[in-house]
Amino acid sequence: MIVIVGGVSGSGKTTVGEMLARRLDWPFADADAFHPAANVAKMHAGIPLTDDDRWPWLRAIGTWLDEHIAAGENAVVACSALKRSYRDLLLTRRPSAWVVFLVVGRHELAHRLTMRHGHFFPAQLLDSQLSTVEPPGPDEHAVVIESEGGPAATVEKILSWMREAPR
Repeated sequence: MIVIVGGVSGSGKTTVGEMLARRLDWPFADADAFHPAANVAKMHAGIPLTDDDRWPWLRAIGTWLDEHIAAGENAVVACSALKRSYRDLLLTRRPSAWVVFLVVGRHELAHRLTMRHGHFFPAQLLDSQLSTVEPPGPDEHAVVIESEGGPAATVEKILSWMREAPR
């Protein structure tokens, strides 16, 4: 199984994804590491990414997924997967992949982003992500998880869902 932990910036994707991967003893990747330098520079300057900026990044993540699938490995990746078209790119021809989409209230997201230091994504871009996000629909290979009660509680919700998830 491949778990793509999605959600807007500040939703806890990386923290939850790392914790989940540790609990399962699965490899973990943060999609931020797949961004080309030009994307990082844009975000650092407070400029939202466009779809054209995101496609090569998403294809690079897909390559990472394919490597783990080909090796017969389970894995976890933290990736915003904000739009259905992005999730479609990541999920198509990957039946073992699921998106676990974390949902957090705007006030909490803003608080988390202002408390985060050393990350290239500035809090001022939160509204651009919230205006871009398309929550997963019931026909997608995705589950929406309310991320409340801290990362450990969110990981427990995901593990509970995984025990019941279709394979």
